[in-house]
Amino acid sequence: MFQRMYAWMATGLLFLALPGHAQDNPGSPQTAQVRSAPEVSGDSKKIATTDPNYVIGPQDVLDISVWKEGDLSRTVPVRPDGKISLPLLNDVQAAGLTPMQLAAQITAGLNQFMTNPQVTIIVEQINSQRIYILGEANRVGTFTLLPEMTILQALSNAGGCSPFANTKKIYVMRQVNGKQVKYFFNYKEAIAGKHPEQNIALQNGDTIYVP
Repeated sequence: MFQRMYAWMATGLLFLALPGHAQDNPGSPQTAQVRSAPEVSGDSKKIATTDPNYVIGPQDVLDISVWKEGDLSRTVPVRPDGKISLPLLNDVQAAGLTPMQLAAQITAGLNQFMTNPQVTIIVEQINSQRIYILGEANRVGTFTLLPEMTILQALSNAGGCSPFANTKKIYVMRQVNGKQVKYFFNYKEAIAGKHPEQNIALQNGDTIYVP
């Protein structure tokens, strides 16, 4: 009798120690990790820039979130006239403002309809900032200007230079105070790490010419 009792107790202890039984316990660490994963992935947003000084322009795409107000939260493009359309507020000027300034403007408008609205603006796509690449690049045309993009990065987006390019005499054309200014760039020196000062940050409307 005692031998059967000991055998039953040993079997019960072995069952409790099995990994499958531990995973069925709601308080186990494995279960908590599985539950938290969807919450993290669900909160992820596409962010084109985190620069607080970025100035919104026409054709940019904005994610506007009003806390606990799903009907007011949405993703909207900035129209060519620089405005966006939102419930309750109708047309709101967005172009020319930073995301924080636009959030403050929307908050002020919503204060007429609700108490303490909390507004967050995320720039999902930058379509208003453009540069142009011409000449002996592998791809020429219009490209989106990303924050702090340099000449070397822009040429990388264009697939580099063609075998026929004169990479020592590349230049950027830029309008400065109504005048066209050239900034020369030596591709071979840049990729070798020489004269890094010539690899300048580009501005909206710049044209890179590869002779």
